[in-house]
Amino acid sequence: MVKLLHSEACSSIWFSLAGNVKIGDTPIPEGVILLPVEKVSETVSLSPKSQLAGIRFQPAIGYGLIGQHFDQPTALTADPEHLPGLSQLYSNLKSDHDNVSRVNTLQRWLSRHFRLTKTLPGPLKQALDSFNETTTPGTLNEQIGVSQRHVERLFKHWMEMTPKQYQRILRVKRAIDYIREHSRANLAEVAHQFGFSDQAHMTREFRAIARITPGKVWG
Repeated sequence: MVKLLHSEACSSIWFSLAGNVKIGDTPIPEGVILLPVEKVSETVSLSPKSQLAGIRFQPAIGYGLIGQHFDQPTALTADPEHLPGLSQLYSNLKSDHDNVSRVNTLQRWLSRHFRLTKTLPGPLKQALDSFNETTTPGTLNEQIGVSQRHVERLFKHWMEMTPKQYQRILRVKRAIDYIREHSRANLAEVAHQFGFSDQAHMTREFRAIARITPGKVWG
């Protein structure tokens, strides 16, 4: 089975429990796997006997909890200081016999160990919230009271991307979600609605970030 994991500028922790799993052409070993920030969509391939669970963090949260960026899928060798018990969680998930049990195991672990208070710097959180309300990068300093350069430094340090790159990812993801929900949508109108200069621009952005064309979203 091959699925497309759409980019949302998130990072993830995967628990590869059994079978053959690949991200793109990269085989994923069994164990706790730390995934880099998603800048483009990737294919995920699962063999018939694969078993996979995971936690997908909101943008910047993964770095706030783990304190490190990764260039490629990386097997965990020791529990991060601020995110304890991952190795034990992996063992518990491996002993579960179905997905419902695994979801319950993840929820119990999250309730014990997952604390988001003050994980992100205030200006970064404000910037991310502003983008969720479709603010443009050039007006961020007016919205949150810090310089554009400071916001750019925060994005680079926490997310390894610029505010403009994050905005591009968000725009493509929002357009994908809309097209999925509106099967008869006019693509030229969708392009205008989500801030692309025209349909050709939207298609180029889809190919660069989502690795599909807008028309393929319905397929």
